[in-house]
Amino acid sequence: MQLGTRWSVGGTAPADLTAPVLGAVAQVERELADQGVDASSWRWTLTWLERRPVVELDDGTVIRVDAATGEARIHEPVDAEDSDED
Repeated sequence: MQLGTRWSVGGTAPADLTAPVLGAVAQVERELADQGVDASSWRWTLTWLERRPVVELDDGTVIRVDAATGEARIHEPVDAEDSDED
């Protein structure tokens, strides 16, 4: 794994990210804004795993690139309360 960089929500993402990843970042940021979430202090963290970007938001949202298709996939954090089985 190679450490990349960090940037603020709403800030400029690293130029070496692909269009699908940039689109996924923008989608997550739009959804946060639409939900009225104050993410002004949140940051994205970019690392590289097997030469593919892994982008993680402070809330646990992760964006990974599918090795077969090149498509960026958004993985939302799992709420511990929602995952408890009764």
